[in-house]
Amino acid sequence: MADLKGKKIIITGANSGIGRASAKLAVQQGASVLAVDIDPDAAASADELDGDIAFMQVDVSKEEQVTAMAERCVKTFGGIDGIFANAGIDAGGVPFLEQTAEHWQRILAINTIGVFLCIKHTAPYLTKQAYGSIVCTASVAGLRANAGAASYSASKAGVISIVQTASYHLYGTGVRVNAVCPGLIETSMTQRMFNKLRGLGKEARIGLINPTKRHGQPSEIAEMACFLLSDAASYVNGQAIAIDGGLSASHPWAYPRG
Repeated sequence: MADLKGKKIIITGANSGIGRASAKLAVQQGASVLAVDIDPDAAASADELDGDIAFMQVDVSKEEQVTAMAERCVKTFGGIDGIFANAGIDAGGVPFLEQTAEHWQRILAINTIGVFLCIKHTAPYLTKQAYGSIVCTASVAGLRANAGAASYSASKAGVISIVQTASYHLYGTGVRVNAVCPGLIETSMTQRMFNKLRGLGKEARIGLINPTKRHGQPSEIAEMACFLLSDAASYVNGQAIAIDGGLSASHPWAYPRG
């Protein structure tokens, strides 16, 4: 069972969806949490969580802001025991052949380079104490095709590669690096699709392509993220763990309609 009592944790993208659910669960499990988001209005959202929590506005694609984020956690809570590098953006539904280099650069800056910067600027604190956990949000879209746009999928495949590689760059340091790979989760990022299907009266079809026959909730990803941040996951390292109702267990498949 995950227990984060006394842990000092940074969570990026903490204003909504998976990030907010993870911040909520982490403080419930006893962690001190630095909730980070690019949205300045997230401060009020963080204040609503009952626990030892502070807020900081950060654009994770800006290195100086990520450096300041790590320093703020140390100054506020006395150290860093883990980070959930969760901040990300979607591709906005832009068709592949209409995507531009600028579009790709923005997606990669937040989703991939942002993860790299979070690891780069927290790992020194963790390696110095010979202990810590880094968790990153990837996606089932980074595992195979047809779960997201090309730019988004490539950015999340990059996260998986960074996690695998970083776990070996931190060989013997006592620091673990893992990724969660959410499937179809109802968040602000996927809300357009959910709203469209509900408007068409097709809500019952959402998630039927996986053997669990439903979509997931942010709290279900938060459970895995907090587990990986905890000592209960002490032998889990370099992994990209799919939390997708079984979707990635199969090749393309037509679900029974009878």
